Amino acid sequence: MFDQVRELLLLMLSSALVSNVVLSQFLGLCPFLGVSKKVETAAGMGTAVIFVITLASGVTGAIFQFILVPLNIEYLQTIVFILVIAALVQFVEMFLKKYMKTLYEALGVYLPLITTNCAVLGVALTNVQKEYGIFTGMVNGFATALGFTIAIIILAGIREKMEYNDVPESFKGMPIVLITAGLMAIAFCGFSGL
Repeated sequence: MFDQVRELLLLMLSSALVSNVVLSQFLGLCPFLGVSKKVETAAGMGTAVIFVITLASGVTGAIFQFILVPLNIEYLQTIVFILVIAALVQFVEMFLKKYMKTLYEALGVYLPLITTNCAVLGVALTNVQKEYGIFTGMVNGFATALGFTIAIIILAGIREKMEYNDVPESFKGMPIVLITAGLMAIAFCGFSGL
C-alpha cells in the first residue's frame, strides 16, 4: 500500500514539474502563449484543462481497456481519443457558457482550442503507451494538467509585471514572451534532479 502511494506521488511530481507538458515536452503551446496575458484568465484556462485532461485520461483509458483491446482495434485509439476529447471540451464549454459567463468570454477562442490541444491527446496516448491503469492514468492526467496550470499562471504573472517594464521595441509582444517561456523552461530543468 505504501509503495503504491509513493509511486503515485512520484508520478505526480514527475508529470507536473520534471516532465512539464509545456516547458519540457512543448505540448499545448497555443493556449499557453495565447491565454497567459492575465492571471485570472490563465487560472480559468488551467482549471478547464485540469478538468478535461483528468476526465479524458479516465474515459480514454476505460475505452481502450474495455472496448478497443477486447475488439482488437487498438489502431483506432487516436481517432477515438480525439472524439472523446472533443465531446468533453464541448461539455466544458456549455458549462462555462451557462454558469461562468465572464470566464467563458475571457477565454474566447482558446476554449474550443482545448479540443486541438495536443497536450490532452498526448497525455491520453502516453497513458496507453506506458500501460497505466485507469486510475493511474487519471492521476498522471491530473498531475500533467496541474503542471500546465502552474506554468501558465507563472507566465501570466510575469507578463502582467512586464507590462510596466521598459522592453526594447524589437522585443515587445510575442518575442519577449517566447524568451520568458524559454527561461522558464530552463528553470524547470532544475526539477530534473528531484
